Amino acid sequence: MVNVAVAGGTGGVGRAIVEVLLTSGHEAFIFSRRQPAQVANTIAVDYNDIEQLNSALQNNQIHTVISAFAVKGDSLSVSQMNLIKAAAKSNTTKRFIPSGVDFLFLILQGCSQCSSTTRRLLPGNGRASKYGLEWTVFHTGIFLDYFGGSSLKSYLQPNVFVVDIQNKVAGIPGDGDALVTFTYTFDLVRFVVASLDLEKWDEESRVVGDEMSWNDFVGLAEETRGSKFEVHYDSVDKLKRFEITELPGHMPLYDNFPRKNFPVVHVNF
Repeated sequence: MVNVAVAGGTGGVGRAIVEVLLTSGHEAFIFSRRQPAQVANTIAVDYNDIEQLNSALQNNQIHTVISAFAVKGDSLSVSQMNLIKAAAKSNTTKRFIPSGVDFLFLILQGCSQCSSTTRRLLPGNGRASKYGLEWTVFHTGIFLDYFGGSSLKSYLQPNVFVVDIQNKVAGIPGDGDALVTFTYTFDLVRFVVASLDLEKWDEESRVVGDEMSWNDFVGLAEETRGSKFEVHYDSVDKLKRFEITELPGHMPLYDNFPRKNFPVVHVNF
């Protein structure tokens, strides 16, 4: 059993990771910008201060770091990168799991359509392996939580991907026949925590809760709601221009994610 630090451990995925970690036998530590209510060992850190991060890792004998940052502000481009650098300097830290949205940098770094705000989301060309750490990134597809309603336990903030179940509208990428991976957050985090016991990590880990096409998904949603949906199809050319069908459920989300950048992230998911 090892000491595990969860950066972003009070957020959606991070909170779920901590909850499962607490039942695993591993020792969980939450790294947070502020000192929240004590649910585990919580350590207030400054992600702009690599030396302070390094001290927090070494003083608590952190063996593995799990980054659960969301795509928000400079959480990937600065905070996660500094955490990787601090972990590389730590005598006790050997493993690092970067945020699952870290894959976005592969696409967005060459995106001529992206604004400077979007580019600041990127983690640059940093990789944990570059700094001598063993690492794996978890690919999960779309979180099923976004479609489950209030009856499904989840700590994620509301979001609307492709199918707006509440308003019975869908904006489907392509022809809607390709298989899509859907994963429930608590299924994901159980695998993340289980991976701590593996002797060796691959650089990419894939978790598949279920697979179906968007057309079939809409069919299930229509059956559940008891009526037909208004369905739009976004062509590949449209998606390459980072354009998507705007759904009614997107409107309230613009308060937390700029409208101009919203399609860029959704297209890449």
